[in-house]
Amino acid sequence: MTVHPSLQTYADAWTHAVESIAELVQPLVEGEWNRATPCPAWSVRDVVSHVIGMETEMLGDPRPIHTLPRDLYHVQSDFARYMEMQVDVRRHHTAPEMTSELEYTMIRRARQLRNESRSPDASVRAPLGAEQTLEVAMRMRAFDTWVHEQDLRTALNQPGNLDSPGAHITRDCLLEALPKVIAKDAAAPPNSAVVVDVHGPMEFLRTVRVNADGRGSVDGSPSLGPIVTLAMDWETYYRLACGRVRLSSVADRVKMDGDQELAATILRHFAVTP
Repeated sequence: MTVHPSLQTYADAWTHAVESIAELVQPLVEGEWNRATPCPAWSVRDVVSHVIGMETEMLGDPRPIHTLPRDLYHVQSDFARYMEMQVDVRRHHTAPEMTSELEYTMIRRARQLRNESRSPDASVRAPLGAEQTLEVAMRMRAFDTWVHEQDLRTALNQPGNLDSPGAHITRDCLLEALPKVIAKDAAAPPNSAVVVDVHGPMEFLRTVRVNADGRGSVDGSPSLGPIVTLAMDWETYYRLACGRVRLSSVADRVKMDGDQELAATILRHFAVTP
């Protein structure tokens, strides 16, 4: 157990998700590692490579010295280039190489978490040479790992864990982004409210309120006269918010009430992950 209890929730959620990933990929034959996932342009192997790479960075390992091919159409930014490095360097690794590296990395990270003595506000490495607090880093690893677990489950047709500890952290991370999506990106009018009603394994209702200055905030109390109400199941919510599906492919699973134009604009800006 970590020294600081505030970090334990993230450690437990990460452990649950990464162990689920290991169970999913352990029995795969070589060809199954090449299956496409909902994560744009990444295969099963690529997703697992990303998870391994990010955990080795949490361990403080040096990044690989590697030159990316020039024909990776999905790499369009410095952030994408940074993330792709850990992926591309493993693209020719065999199934046994992948599973053994994943297992070894999990053992090392579990030991690091057990012995963690830094405070939650300690500075640690973030992508592109930036810094972040240890608490933010662990929260983002739990979020990222759960989403990638779901990528693998979709690719391998093995649904599950939609209400696991990582799902709760993912819900909270995505809800934090809602005020910006609605108030700034979709430009909902001042003094308006938008309700998001989600059902399924994770059920919640949140209201984003836009004040007179155009700033958004989110809370759990209902609004009597929302300008828009969006209702959908949890799987559709997280897949839209994480950029795993286009609205056109799940339109029948999203109910839009109120201002239809604003609702469509909100959903066009719904994806919040890089």
